[in-house]
Parts: sequence; C-alpha cells; structure tokens
Amino acid sequence: MSDPVEVPARAPGVRRPRRDAVENRRRLIDAATTVFADRGLDAGVEEVARTAGVGVATLYRRFPTKEALIAELVRTLVEELLAQARQAVDVPGGRGLETHLVATGELLAAQRGCLARIWDGTGAAAARDAYWDVLDRLLADARAAGRVRPDATREDLRLVFWSLRGVLSPVGGDPLPWRRHLGILLAGLRSTEDLLPGG
Repeated sequence: MSDPVEVPARAPGVRRPRRDAVENRRRLIDAATTVFADRGLDAGVEEVARTAGVGVATLYRRFPTKEALIAELVRTLVEELLAQARQAVDVPGGRGLETHLVATGELLAAQRGCLARIWDGTGAAAARDAYWDVLDRLLADARAAGRVRPDATREDLRLVFWSLRGVLSPVGGDPLPWRRHLGILLAGLRSTEDLLPGG
C-alpha cells in the first residue's frame, strides 16, 4: 500500500475567489451601471445579466437581490467621489473645490442611474461622512483664496449636487448640459453681491 498523499492544510475561512467569479462580478457592475443609466433603477436584473453576458442565476450568486446590486453601485460611486475629493485637496490656489465639482459632474453623468440614491443617506455611511469632511476642507480653502463668496456653506454645496441631479436625472436625456449648468452655479458661488432684494 502506498503512503497516503499529504494534502496541504488550508487556513480556516480563507478562500480565494475564482478568476471567473471576479470577472463576472466586474461585468455585472459595469452592466448595471450602463443599464440603470439608460433605463433608470426600474430596469430589471434580467437586462443587467443579459448585458453582462451571464445568466440571472450568476447575478443572484453575486448579488442576492436587486437592492444589493444597487447598494454596491452606490457604495462604489461614493468611494470614487471620496477619492476624487481627496485628490482635489492638492490643487493649489483654492481651486480644488471647482476641480472636484467638475470631476463630480463627469462621474455622475456617467452613472446617473444611481443619482436618486447617492445623497439619500442610506448605505456607504462612513465613506459619505468622510466625503463631506473633505468637501468642508475644499470649501474652506476656496473661501480663504477668495474663489467663492465668504458666506458659502456646506448647504450651498448640497444645493449644487441636487441641482446637478435635476439636470442629469431624465432617463435617456442628454447628459452634456450639466457643464453649462455647473458653470452658472459656480458663478453664483463666486458672487459677493446679493442676487435678490433682501438677500
């Protein structure tokens, strides 16, 4: 009788994802981004799976529910916004806020299917809180450099984001007008004059 073959022990609880599983997950995320941007969040997961080139069962193995898929898209998007904001801190002359707002517009235009969920406070709470902390710093730098009016606040930035959402939200609409709209909003932030009587 031959000696038994020794099988290397695997650390408990450690399992490396298969390459095809990782690839399928990436394809599903990319497909969901495209489908929801074109059709809105009412689009079905069947269409997402078809666009990704996988079966619905594969989608459900990665994401047990449609809400889980949407939550992952939102989390990824908020973390991308946070990374962009942190990069903008290094822009000199108080221009980091403007730089980040333009980058934000580009990102939201590409992923406008999730606009309704980004700012609603659900999911990705830690990343969202960190994001607003960085925005506060960018706003303070812009005020100190005279790039925005001295009374500009975080609430003004919230209005900028909600306004961009209004421009980008129409499903199937042209995402390009956000640039002109953001330019108008930035001009308002720079103004030191009252725009309305009694303002």
